[in-house]
Amino acid sequence: MQRSYFDHNATTPVSASVLKALVPALAEVYGNASSIHHHGQVAKQQLETARRQVACLIGCEAREIVFTSGGTEANNLAIFGAVLGRPAGKRHVVTTAIEHPAVLRVCDQLETTCVPVGSNGIVDPEDVSRAIRPNSALITVMHANNEVGTLQPIEEIAQVAQEAGVLFHVDGMQAAGKIPVNVKALGVDLYSLSGHKLYGPKGIGALYVKKRTHLQPYLFGGRHERELRPGTENVPGAVGLGQAAVDFCADEMGRLVLLRDRLESGILRNVPGTGVNGDTARRLPNTSNIYFDGFEGEAMVISLDLKGFAVSSGSACSSGAVEPSHVLMALGLSKDRAKSSIRFSLGASNTQEQVDDLIDAVAESAAHLRKLSPTYAHA
Repeated sequence: MQRSYFDHNATTPVSASVLKALVPALAEVYGNASSIHHHGQVAKQQLETARRQVACLIGCEAREIVFTSGGTEANNLAIFGAVLGRPAGKRHVVTTAIEHPAVLRVCDQLETTCVPVGSNGIVDPEDVSRAIRPNSALITVMHANNEVGTLQPIEEIAQVAQEAGVLFHVDGMQAAGKIPVNVKALGVDLYSLSGHKLYGPKGIGALYVKKRTHLQPYLFGGRHERELRPGTENVPGAVGLGQAAVDFCADEMGRLVLLRDRLESGILRNVPGTGVNGDTARRLPNTSNIYFDGFEGEAMVISLDLKGFAVSSGSACSSGAVEPSHVLMALGLSKDRAKSSIRFSLGASNTQEQVDDLIDAVAESAAHLRKLSPTYAHA
């Protein structure tokens, strides 16, 4: 069976160029980057080259990049580090209702105000401003939502943070490598990214820490990564992430927009009882989240998988959950409609032929599933 992958927001395959860089880094660069002998210095050189490559991707200096084990650790370091680095009476956090669990579950451990979003999935910077308290230490808002793809007004929120004198962290997992990112232009203090979201390996991530931003480490050990992240560095992972950063091509955005719009319009045209969740303009070029009235999304995911298509009914980190997506509920969808929604996230391997085949498969699956639904069987 020919299989087509439409779940790139969950993870991306390692690209050929990343694999080419990764294999010799694994096989030949085995020294500890902290060692002063030849093997250690070769590893150190590769690590610093990767640091410069990642810095170039998001428009910062190499010394402002801290390597981590992935996006979750980068978010934890940013949030806990920012809060623990402030006086005990100034540790309040402002976030939004549609953040990834890697942010929300960290914020659950802290004094937090969660700001709502509009039905379009975008937060109002004025709501963020109103949520700030005298004891606020940090605002944390994702750049692009993993489920509906909406892009947040990061520059405007950065201005709010600056005027209030609080730090601003952005979860950039879904944005870095999909759209151009310049952290200096955005005006943020902290920015997280992950290798496996942009065709790099799993187990590697990075955190941008603006110069003179004080973070308190929450892990302790060696004096690695500016004393912010102890532990022997994952040099092969960093090399892979660096190569993925070099490979980013803004021209790919236009191709993905055309494919996404073709897929979206084809489904809406051929399948009744459907609609797009979230803003249709201010979103990632590769993401479409569509509701299908009359049956649960998990049934569609299984049906399409049997036909050779990988899609998702929500965040991969919450797959199997019986509750509807907290993101879609925050947009104001009913519980039934939230549970009937499917995320299609396109990537480098997808073609127009695959998109057209997926449209046909979705229409066929929807018709079959609705025959099994009491609501639609007699419509």
